[in-house]
Amino acid sequence: MGGDHGPEVTVPAALELLEREPDVSVILVGLPDRIETILNRHRAVLSPRLQVLPATEVVAMDEPPAQALKRKKDSSMRVAINLVRDGRAACCVSAGNTGALMATARFVLKMLPGIERPAIATTLPAINGHVYVLDLGANVDCDAEHLCQFGLMGSILAAAVDGKDRPSVGLLNIGHEAIKGSEVIKQAAELLRASPINFYGNVEGDDIYRGTVDVVVCDGFVGNVVLKTSEGLAWMLGQMIRREFQRNFLTRLAALVALPVLNRFRRQVDHRQYNGASLLGLKGVVVKSHGGADTYAFRRALQYAAAEVRNNVLGRIEAAVAQLEPSL
Repeated sequence: MGGDHGPEVTVPAALELLEREPDVSVILVGLPDRIETILNRHRAVLSPRLQVLPATEVVAMDEPPAQALKRKKDSSMRVAINLVRDGRAACCVSAGNTGALMATARFVLKMLPGIERPAIATTLPAINGHVYVLDLGANVDCDAEHLCQFGLMGSILAAAVDGKDRPSVGLLNIGHEAIKGSEVIKQAAELLRASPINFYGNVEGDDIYRGTVDVVVCDGFVGNVVLKTSEGLAWMLGQMIRREFQRNFLTRLAALVALPVLNRFRRQVDHRQYNGASLLGLKGVVVKSHGGADTYAFRRALQYAAAEVRNNVLGRIEAAVAQLEPSL
């Protein structure tokens, strides 16, 4: 029930999910009075598919992760992750504090055998669909083995959710040539080439939006910069187009004519439809929503989590790592 808007967004999003996906059940975890007030406003009735589980504490968006982990043992975040650990929920979706979510999930769920660090993975728009990018901020510094593990997990995620037989994986670098990049990047490329995944080779930043590969691997520092730059660019383009069409009467008239095209363009670059980032490598499915998500965006994160569960992403990663563990 976290995020910038709390249950005012998350509860309506959950209700929309229940309407659209009849095989899904939802447990709303948080301060029960606030949740029930919003449920009553929407005339929603509790049922086996819609339950409320009380939590007495809330992790603030600016709260240090270590403090949240140590002192907030009955936070909505902690209680929700406990449900996943105990098998009462198939996944946890949160719009709350990213650092606290990662720290709590790693502490409660633990890592899969053979995976040293978790990675945050999400999709970004590409010219002919989307591309998975990881890591987006969980690990500022990575070694070659970590990047290879990210490639494996990203490949399995793309194969499971998108139904692709052998997704292509690219390693984000400053050039396509094998001689370019840091020693870590060069070593990671060698490991990825020796792995059973479909390794394309090095890719550059523009390859993300060209859709050159299905999965792009990078460390968390670079990935977070890519993510925030993408969001900023989409916002800037929208503002520039709006400003140009509002210049005078003729440009406003042209905007009316172009409205269907503009709406399609807006849908394609709307970051809300790509909301939902997987915390891969854990012994449970945890999905992070953008803290500023509105109802539509949070519902998309819920749908993404449901798809990850349906396609058994966790089981596939666990099986693949078990087969390759000696070489990772």
